[in-house]
Amino acid sequence: MKKLFLALMMFAPLASFAQKFGHVNSQEIIQAMPEYNKAKTEVDALQKQYEDDLKSMQDELTRKSQAYDSTRTTLPENIRQRREMELQEMYQKIQQSYQDNQQALAKASQEKMQVITTKVVDAIKQVGQAGGYVYIMDVAGGIPYISTTLSTDVTADVKAKLGLK
Repeated sequence: MKKLFLALMMFAPLASFAQKFGHVNSQEIIQAMPEYNKAKTEVDALQKQYEDDLKSMQDELTRKSQAYDSTRTTLPENIRQRREMELQEMYQKIQQSYQDNQQALAKASQEKMQVITTKVVDAIKQVGQAGGYVYIMDVAGGIPYISTTLSTDVTADVKAKLGLK
């Protein structure tokens, strides 16, 4: 009886070390998702629209600036000042539009990616709970080293949970 008790006491601490650790590549999963490709296409289209709008504004500024330059010496002082002010306002409007477009683009991208990221995180949690993992690390996060012998790659399991190949 004492020997059995002693053996149990010796192996009990070892049981606590038999924990499962996993790792996953979330970037690989996200890039395989159809939602990601759709979101990327939408963000790219929005970016192109913003670029086209800015280009037309810049073309208009260039056209007006060239027209002003060709007639500047013949214009009365008050008209020349007014046109210079108009050109300056157009330039400022272009700069403000560029900043607004960059913010809107970042916001749209972040909103679309948030939905995708949440879906991936939920799948990772489900795989972790179903597999009895203590911890699943994301190698896409720049972790310098993960032992592939002590940690299980669950990327395929998460992809399967999301219905990806």
